[in-house]
Amino acid sequence: MASLVLLNGAKTHTGFLGIVCLSASKASYSTDVPAWYRPLKSTNQATFKKGPGGRSSFNGVVATVFGCSGFLGRYVVNKLGKVGSQVICPYRADSSDVQHLKVMGDLGQILFHPYYLRDEESIRKAMKYSNVVINLVGRDWETKNFSFKDVHVDGARRLARIARESGVEKFIHLSALNASEHPTPCYYKDGSKFLQSKYHGENAVREEFPNATIIRPSDMYGQEDRFLTYYAHFWRRFIRLVPLWQNGNKTIKQPVFVGDVAQGILNAIKDPDAVGQIIQAVGPRRYLLRELVDWFFRVMRKDENWGYIRYDARFDPTFKLKVALTEAIQLSHPIGNLHHERVEREYVTDVVEKSVPTLEDLGVQLTFMEDQVPWELRPFRAGLYYDSAIGEFQKPAPPQVLA
Repeated sequence: MASLVLLNGAKTHTGFLGIVCLSASKASYSTDVPAWYRPLKSTNQATFKKGPGGRSSFNGVVATVFGCSGFLGRYVVNKLGKVGSQVICPYRADSSDVQHLKVMGDLGQILFHPYYLRDEESIRKAMKYSNVVINLVGRDWETKNFSFKDVHVDGARRLARIARESGVEKFIHLSALNASEHPTPCYYKDGSKFLQSKYHGENAVREEFPNATIIRPSDMYGQEDRFLTYYAHFWRRFIRLVPLWQNGNKTIKQPVFVGDVAQGILNAIKDPDAVGQIIQAVGPRRYLLRELVDWFFRVMRKDENWGYIRYDARFDPTFKLKVALTEAIQLSHPIGNLHHERVEREYVTDVVEKSVPTLEDLGVQLTFMEDQVPWELRPFRAGLYYDSAIGEFQKPAPPQVLA
């Protein structure tokens, strides 16, 4: 049922359905595509972009963010809400755990839906109206209810399969930088089961959703992270002694700011070239682990004068005993995030492949640790409530950067 429609003074054939995009000179988002024509993927007016852009507009993206209540999740939801996306936040447990996400978007743009990772019907409902699905679900340690395989492999496969069956346009999956089928053991002889499960999770997602975008972040730092706070916690050290495998001389880290990873996910949604790609989310600089840990304690004003000493954990069997004891007495969350998986991954060197795109290829301007970390570690300073005079404390020397 073809017809002719006048489009900016020119006749255009609308095709079988008679659908055409009428572009006006004052239309919002007119710079996104050629000024004379914007093809429509749907005739549903609820999917049309509305407003001049920003948090009080709608940019056409309806995203379901699984794992929205986690560390990275709240940054991603905030980034999406800031540009006018509608966000569905699936949650488990109590709804009050995600209520803080409500203010990250305009009225009616942040929606919540209960779900269970093994319940396919609740997952389908959560992504029923979405054109983007983001999987941030993950666990740093195994529990009696969920193993690494349950979460990182079976759960990821289930989400990817249902997203494909639901007609979702883009699926973004969070993996890990050093994911490997056979991780090289460092501190424990069995290696990291976490990194192994992340590797198999990538393969599972690819099998179910071949055009999925996979993000591989290194250690992320930010507010309430599990990297800076891990070293700052008193349970990680023996009073003022800090054990590190091989004294931190054999491990290279390239940490990334969590806000940069969230921005990379947002850019991957908008970038058509990111479809089906693997993105390495790493920071701009590489450091030896000993340089980072020494610098963290200098920033916290807990240097050698305070009593800080770093030593080789290989010659201290009591550290492994402490880790085992912590896991034995934990009810749900390990004290100070100290468990054998975290200790093992702590000493895995970050390997960045030159042939694989990074966040910079997505247009992300990376944050330097030297600019951000002092702010993040401020609550952990020695003598936190001491009112120091201007210039009383010298600025701590930054860590040495590897070439």
